[in-house]
Amino acid sequence: MLLDIHSDNPQPRLIAQVVAVLKSGGVIAYPTDTTYGIGCSILNKKALERIYRIKQRERNKPLSFICGDLSEIAHYARVSTFAFKIMKRHLPGPYTFVLEASRVVPELLMTRQKSVGIRVPDNAICMALVRELGHPIVTTSANLSGEEPLGDPFQLYEELGSQLDLVVDGGMLTAAVSSVVSLVGDLATVLRVGIGDISAFG
Repeated sequence: MLLDIHSDNPQPRLIAQVVAVLKSGGVIAYPTDTTYGIGCSILNKKALERIYRIKQRERNKPLSFICGDLSEIAHYARVSTFAFKIMKRHLPGPYTFVLEASRVVPELLMTRQKSVGIRVPDNAICMALVRELGHPIVTTSANLSGEEPLGDPFQLYEELGSQLDLVVDGGMLTAAVSSVVSLVGDLATVLRVGIGDISAFG
């Protein structure tokens, strides 16, 4: 199913419809402030497993997740004063910040070092989904592992729609990805250069 949602003013009725799919264990594609993401509820292990199968992604490559704000991040990760100041300056925005995971994070989302990647995108649709759901949504770029991310919702629907429960059409996006910055150990280390400006990180 392809569901068109207004990118600037998401219709509450349609957001509730998507969240119902997530709560029932569904896997969806949705817009972020970079490219389209594939995601599910952070609480549903079977849906997490499905994402790995859909993406054909190796299990040793953990997925990131989207939080609604900084206070929610603090529930899922250890946020030092150093990390808080950096994230407050850059979020919401096109960054994935890697932090030390808290005990509530599912094993599938953690690296061997017990760290996690967390996003707060500047996108009205995915923020509305996270807030309506009440907990984070898993996020990984909408593509097969190793291939270019898909920014066209119609192409995404054609290529991956049969494996997803819902594709949210939030308009055309780029194929850009977020910049990934580790804040573990109170050191800002750039792990991937994406659309987010990294000049502040050395």
